[in-house]
Amino acid sequence: MFEDGEATACPLCGMALKPFDKLPPSLDAHQEDGGVPALPESETLPWTSLGRGKGVLLALALVGLPLFFLPWIHLRLPYEQDLSAFDLSRHRLGWLWAVAVAWTVLIPTVLSRRTIVQMRGARIAAAFLAAIPAISVGILLAKPPHGAFFKVQFAFGLPLYATLALSLIGVVAALRFGGARDDIKVSKGSSRGQTLH
Repeated sequence: MFEDGEATACPLCGMALKPFDKLPPSLDAHQEDGGVPALPESETLPWTSLGRGKGVLLALALVGLPLFFLPWIHLRLPYEQDLSAFDLSRHRLGWLWAVAVAWTVLIPTVLSRRTIVQMRGARIAAAFLAAIPAISVGILLAKPPHGAFFKVQFAFGLPLYATLALSLIGVVAALRFGGARDDIKVSKGSSRGQTLH
């Protein structure tokens, strides 16, 4: 707009004029070089960031996985034995492996999401993984083990109910994974105090 040396400031707003080669790179140039993202929800968060439901889902998965190895069933007849979901899945109920697999896969699914867009995009997958333990427990409660030729007496253990509770909490947390889009805090840059036209 102006020739070299013609003006030092914009006559409308008073902003200092500089040659193009002295200006910082444009937003497009930053994106081409892997710089600042265009949208705040695309900003890469640190690995240690546990906000926006990430910490809750990680905690649920890390607590839910050990519950798989604790006694789910206390067998009383025909003999006394405590059976964990691990024991049940190895011998009779192979589909219970889905509980351990779901908790295990939920951990990297949540950890690998480092932007708000990625977190929000993984909501359905995380909710599905968090729901698998509840579905498995529900099937076990609806169709309890029984013997064809002998009477079976047993009681369900607290780890089974804890798994159900953690799973239901996990589904709710997963559906809110990434948080709302309108409460994003920007860590880089701001237009506060600048005249924009």
